[in-house]
Amino acid sequence: MIKTITGSFACLLVLLLTQSGVFAQTGGALALPYFDDFSTAINGRPDSRLWVPGSGVYINNTMPINHPSVNVATFDGLRANGQPYVLDNVMTQGYTDTLTSQPINLGGLVARDSVYLSFYWQIQGLGELPESGVDATIPADSLKLEFLSSTGRWEMVWFQVGGKPNLNFPQAFVAVRDARFLHAAFQFRFRTFGRQSGPYDNWNVDYLFLNRGRSNTDQYIKDITTRQAIGPSFLRRYMAMPLSQYLVNPTAETADSLSTDITNQFNNFNFTSYKFTNTDLVTGRVIQTFQQASPDLVPSLASQRKSVRLTPVTGATGAKRVVLKHTFDFLTTDDQNPSIPTVNLRRNDTISTTTVLDNYYAYDDGTAEYAIQIGRLERVAVRFILNKEDVMTGVMASLVPFGVDQTGQRLIITVYANSNGKPGKELVTRGFPIQNAPSRNSFVMFNFDKGLAVKDTIFVGWQQISNEANSLVRIGLDKNSPFGNQIFYRAAPGAQWDANLSSPALSLRGAVMLRPVMGGELSQVVTATPEEEKLTPLQVYPNPTTGQISWDDTKLNRIEVMDLGGRLLNDITPARGQKSADVSQLPTGLYLFRLSDGQRSNVQRVMVTK
Repeated sequence: MIKTITGSFACLLVLLLTQSGVFAQTGGALALPYFDDFSTAINGRPDSRLWVPGSGVYINNTMPINHPSVNVATFDGLRANGQPYVLDNVMTQGYTDTLTSQPINLGGLVARDSVYLSFYWQIQGLGELPESGVDATIPADSLKLEFLSSTGRWEMVWFQVGGKPNLNFPQAFVAVRDARFLHAAFQFRFRTFGRQSGPYDNWNVDYLFLNRGRSNTDQYIKDITTRQAIGPSFLRRYMAMPLSQYLVNPTAETADSLSTDITNQFNNFNFTSYKFTNTDLVTGRVIQTFQQASPDLVPSLASQRKSVRLTPVTGATGAKRVVLKHTFDFLTTDDQNPSIPTVNLRRNDTISTTTVLDNYYAYDDGTAEYAIQIGRLERVAVRFILNKEDVMTGVMASLVPFGVDQTGQRLIITVYANSNGKPGKELVTRGFPIQNAPSRNSFVMFNFDKGLAVKDTIFVGWQQISNEANSLVRIGLDKNSPFGNQIFYRAAPGAQWDANLSSPALSLRGAVMLRPVMGGELSQVVTATPEEEKLTPLQVYPNPTTGQISWDDTKLNRIEVMDLGGRLLNDITPARGQKSADVSQLPTGLYLFRLSDGQRSNVQRVMVTK
């Protein structure tokens, strides 16, 4: 599917004064200069005063690496609502995201006016690498820049193809000198070509500047900008946690400091100072303020980290939730900077983030740079250490869509007890129908039918019922999280659990986006004996068997027989009420039987003898 976007040419005779600059609009077209660093975007969408609405690009500050300023425009195979462009074929290629400028008045200009568009770009970042193409049947993934001619035709003027990641942001300069582009309703657009079935083939674009009187050596804009997200976390052990758990020991749970960095885009030295505030958005109460006593000298063409020591949150007893907004406001002279006439470059001198103290634990910052999936025999679980006994009511999960619509398929969530710092006995296992998240980076809540009494340390994970491609569950992965050491992995039934960062089979950078929810009522809980142990055991007998197996669970509806390598040998679907089956066709040996009743699953080793 090719996504097309057209601009509006309605006649507007207004003067629009905004923080983005002063744009004289005549005949529906913006006047030069045209500038956007995406720092003023709202809710991840491009500024509609500069860009045609409806684009699928994602404005964010988590996907790029070494970007020039806060926020970039990320292109991939997802629409603006976070769903793939194509949901019935994971390999489908075509045009994906398109970002189109509003009309810009270049009428009356000629080649000697030296109009140039400059921008920074990056391939992959923390997303998926666009490919270079294999042959004529599989074209290369690409990022293209197109100009709209006076005849209404889009013409490609610059492009890049995939294949090699880039850890930096090169700057491109493209001249607008041909007469067919110098008209009163000029537009430019970026569009990507790649897989349309998910967050594949990532490109990042930033810091666009179109003006006359420029050249391809016009590299520097006199601008000091914020850049990296504030981090690593206000909390020492989490990105978010229940307020009641935090208040057990606020000092121990609060990190020593928060920091961010600024970068100097100009080939000169500059002075700057900053102010830090920490505010509870629920009550408006200012928790902490700090101001740097004297300005620091910022080296030319360099970045510099700034940090502040933190004050724990106190006085929140009785509150149900606290939402902390942490803000660094850098005090620069960018508002007096003539580099881009009419544009106030102070717009990118402030950066903020939030920490939620509510009813859930999280190791992620709420944004998925990619996702992980596991095989049918594998297990992944995430460790959470509690300060006091609590009642777990369910799990929030960020499900990332790839390729097919999984609505109604099953997600199996398991909570494990602690066994010497690793997952131990299953406390509860529940199956849930999968729901599509309403938007990108949204979480879906999976509620238990009864609360689960928990204490000390628990592990939360999920299971994969089938290895079929259209049933694989993809859980969001926050690659920016520093808490990857809380993930544990088991390769197969009977294998040991390994810590993520010490397991070559996993070695994930970041956090799995699973969030246990706490705060249930003590009157309706699962206690002492794990709930699953009250049910009929999910197993077959006798073991060993000469060829006939039986079971007691009348709800058992699937038996998958596999060799020790996980290769499927037989798939048995018992009829209602059936309680035995013949497996005598299997040669003598040891096999894996995966048993499922739609809610629970279990893998059992079974010896077949003749």
